[in-house]
Amino acid sequence: MLVTLLSLVISLLLFIIFFNVQVIRSPSIPSSKTTILQTQFSLLIGILTRADNYDRRHFLRLIYGIQSSPIAKIDVKFIFCNLTKPEQRILISLEILRFNDIIILNCTENMNNGKTYTYFSSLPGILPHKYDYVMKADDDVFIRLEPLALSLKPLPRVDLYYGFVIPCASMNPFVEYMSGMGFLLSWDLVEWIGESDIPRKEMFGPEDKMVGKWLKMGRKAKNRFSNKPAMYDYPGTNGKCSHELIPETVAVHRLKRWDHWSHVLEFFNVTKQVL
Repeated sequence: MLVTLLSLVISLLLFIIFFNVQVIRSPSIPSSKTTILQTQFSLLIGILTRADNYDRRHFLRLIYGIQSSPIAKIDVKFIFCNLTKPEQRILISLEILRFNDIIILNCTENMNNGKTYTYFSSLPGILPHKYDYVMKADDDVFIRLEPLALSLKPLPRVDLYYGFVIPCASMNPFVEYMSGMGFLLSWDLVEWIGESDIPRKEMFGPEDKMVGKWLKMGRKAKNRFSNKPAMYDYPGTNGKCSHELIPETVAVHRLKRWDHWSHVLEFFNVTKQVL
């Protein structure tokens, strides 16, 4: 009887020791089904807007707050010029305290008088770190972050100019310039804009067109990529720049009405897991 009891106690002790060892060791044993993903590049998306567009900013925070990419670190910021109203200082201060996603440029709000130049040229001096890419986007465009990141993955990290080339019917990224719906520059080109006299002397004019002019004059952006048909204007809004929604979409532009936004979000099943 004593021998049997002793055997049981020894067996129990061995089981406990074995179990504890397995529990301690198991977290360090990688599963064959586990895939470790690391971000491969960083991207800043600057949405050029106006200080008074509060509702649009809050809506876009929802749009981009539910998106991400496992291969890219993507930050979305709202960009506008100096504040001009007392209430803006209070309300936008609240936004900055809550979301920290606003960059206020030292300029007077404008369309074609240097805001894009001020945006790119200011970034190296105000950002806490560099990004591989910087995008300038409108506030009426829906950008799908995962397809965007996948399209950038195989592209060069330097001397890159990416977007939707104008004229609309062209597939040649060197023919003119990239549409303002959303174009992207590699960080070296952002630094060049801030350092070169070429953009500084050619600030005024149709700003997206001016960016293409700067790069041409400086013999920059030897790597160019026009992502058609994945980037386009909303169906029926802009002639040859528009076409029907497609699954491989990266960006849809000219979403001026809520029913357009609703159509786009429904097409891409953005909220399918909820309702």
